[in-house]
Amino acid sequence: MSAVDNKSYLNLINGKLVSAQNGRSLDMIDPCNGKTFATIPDSDEADINAAVSAAQTALDGDWGRMAPVERSRILHRWSQLILENFEELASLESRDTGKPITAGRADITATARYFEFYAGAADKLHGQVIPYLDGYSVNVHRVPYGVTAHIIPWNYPAQQFGRSVGPALAVGNAAVVKPSEDACLTTLLMSQLALEAGLPAGALNIVAGLGESAGAALANHPHINFMSFTGSPRVGTLVQQATAKHFVGCTLELGGKSPQLIFADADLDKALPTVVKAIIQHAGQTCSAGSRILVQKEIYNEFMAQVAELFAKVRVGTPEMDLDCGPVMNVRQQSLVDGFRTDAIKSGIELLAEGVFADGLDQNGFWVKPALFGNVPRDHRLACDEVFGPVLSAIPFDDELDAIRLANATDYGLVGSVWTKDGNRQQRVAKRMNCGQVFINNYGAGGGVELPFGGMKKSGHGREKGFIALEHFTTTKTIVHHHE
Repeated sequence: MSAVDNKSYLNLINGKLVSAQNGRSLDMIDPCNGKTFATIPDSDEADINAAVSAAQTALDGDWGRMAPVERSRILHRWSQLILENFEELASLESRDTGKPITAGRADITATARYFEFYAGAADKLHGQVIPYLDGYSVNVHRVPYGVTAHIIPWNYPAQQFGRSVGPALAVGNAAVVKPSEDACLTTLLMSQLALEAGLPAGALNIVAGLGESAGAALANHPHINFMSFTGSPRVGTLVQQATAKHFVGCTLELGGKSPQLIFADADLDKALPTVVKAIIQHAGQTCSAGSRILVQKEIYNEFMAQVAELFAKVRVGTPEMDLDCGPVMNVRQQSLVDGFRTDAIKSGIELLAEGVFADGLDQNGFWVKPALFGNVPRDHRLACDEVFGPVLSAIPFDDELDAIRLANATDYGLVGSVWTKDGNRQQRVAKRMNCGQVFINNYGAGGGVELPFGGMKKSGHGREKGFIALEHFTTTKTIVHHHE
């Protein structure tokens, strides 16, 4: 493995490292300086066809016949190899995405944990025996779909790879992965480690390329059997429409506008650093970012003064500086986030605080200052739309009913948090929040490989992470035996 500058990374198809069949490549841009530092294949339909064919061949061969315990051992070896190459992978993940090196290390740790977790679960997904009529035996088996397709986003390429591919392989599917063209180098390198761990050729195929070419070809392919997609609602709609043409199911994780509810009786000292970290992590480019802070009116001024003081200390820098956050991913994201900031200021929304840039940053990097806005109007797009950047909106609320109404007042429903010492209120509010995860007096719980993750409404459907992901990557087969 190597992660040196100007390296040309390759696809993995049928156990071999190959360029795109068309001979084209794409530049990988360092978000800290806007310069090319590597290239990846610019794959298209021909490469996707080859990968899907290889996956089907693997299912028809040794991989399809492999016992669950053997799949488990391969995934466990893969996890160990990721840890053996830990610093190289962490450094590359940070370089590729711009995030601080501490965050890059956390991502690689989590990725190895995904494969470790699903290695342990691979031989523990049991079926059912159903009591039925006299003279019959009925067994319900969990079986893999076959060829699973995975479109991976750019914000957490290593982690997203582990959380999607880990359970798919654990239950015996063969995977075809289209990682993001903006950040995918750790994915391409980790696929080589899978071969070293003993994964048969074709069981895992990685095809890099643009979404509109390689991604569209994968979503529209007639021989995939299940799709896992993480990205924007706009593209998620296209993916779901494409797979529906072939009656293929999909898991969609499409972002959020996650609320953090701060009641008057909350432990404010505990909540303060958490609500700030929940939005500045990876420069706010996190589907589950706590982008709305909803504060009870009685404590709004007091608490927001403390949040503003802490927010003003947020520092932005390069990965090696290892500060609070780095740049956003690309110039498109920089323009989008700056547009939200500019619109909010023009609308007269109060800018309570903003972070600071470290000295010596390259002016060609995709830098944006983290921003805290206060008393955001409830119908303003800053309160309703996903920014996907380090922008936090603060909104006061009256009482518990108003807090719930406000928490649910967006098209999204991914994550939320409730800060209160009242145990009854904790449960009442959590149950009425329309989202897939609710954290009480905390946020994120350290990533939580074991915790089912997914959204409601515009945040998508299906669940990843945890044991439930094994069920999502399988279907059932009922076998009814009539005894003569």
